[in-house]
Amino acid sequence: MIWSKTSLPAKALLAWLRLTNRKRTYAELERFRRSIESSQAKGDQGPIRSIKRRFDISRSEVDGRSCYTIEPPGGGDGKKVLYFHGGAYVHQIQHDHWRFFGRLIDRTGCSVTVPIYPLAPEHQCPETTAFVRRAYDEFSAGAGPEEQIVMGDSAGAGISLALTKALRDEGRPVPKETVLLSPWLDLTMSHPAQPALDERDPYLALTGLNEAARLYSGGLSRTDPRLSPLSGDLSGLGALTVYIGTKDVLLSDARRLHTLCTEQGVPLGYHEYEGMIHAWMLASIPEARSALEGIAHLVDRAPVNRCSRVKSG
Repeated sequence: MIWSKTSLPAKALLAWLRLTNRKRTYAELERFRRSIESSQAKGDQGPIRSIKRRFDISRSEVDGRSCYTIEPPGGGDGKKVLYFHGGAYVHQIQHDHWRFFGRLIDRTGCSVTVPIYPLAPEHQCPETTAFVRRAYDEFSAGAGPEEQIVMGDSAGAGISLALTKALRDEGRPVPKETVLLSPWLDLTMSHPAQPALDERDPYLALTGLNEAARLYSGGLSRTDPRLSPLSGDLSGLGALTVYIGTKDVLLSDARRLHTLCTEQGVPLGYHEYEGMIHAWMLASIPEARSALEGIAHLVDRAPVNRCSRVKSG
């Protein structure tokens, strides 16, 4: 579906972001640091009440940390999604994530497993990467790769791509689908287009992202593939799909992935929505419902790779 103009709910969301000046959280270093403290002080609260009411929830542990699996009442239909949430490696999972999982399950009948991975600055990339790998091993036990979808938004999308590349490099089967929503794939934050994108983005800012990258990377170079999985060989990763908006400072990451896949002859399902912000596909707006249909198609059926740019104003 082609969006010829931004929907009224999307316009309202953009107006609210500007009116409340939400960008200050990422644009001002002290505010960003306070947001980390506030988010992490809440701890692991698990799925929100509306999800608990409507779905079957089971909790397991990996390294003493929670992994929640959400299923339709009576069990899923065999399709399994492993989802890594966004939050710049420093923020807890948010209510919008849980609501998105509910919509995806309603639409597809799949199960969604959500590992609550360790966050920076207390935990840094090597520890988080090791946890992610063990969580994947638990998730994939007893299921073939054709039943597995790895998905994430923002930092969680970076985790997802890094995981799939690591599996390939070790000669292990990779998931049938890796779905990247507003992906953060290069923690160097060095692309020359990003300052201009920063000015357009009403939510994220380079100041906060660079601080988050510093906290998460620790002593590692930010070019390390565990931190910045954008570079290198992209072949043999199963089906790759990206959803991104043009008012997102991370648009340059998505476009570079598209360019690299084209140069390497790697199929990529690329979906760029004009006028959309970071992680817009988690919101309750018509554009997000359009994206959900495409994502549900990936869960329901064999991979279909195609490139589209969707106009939203």
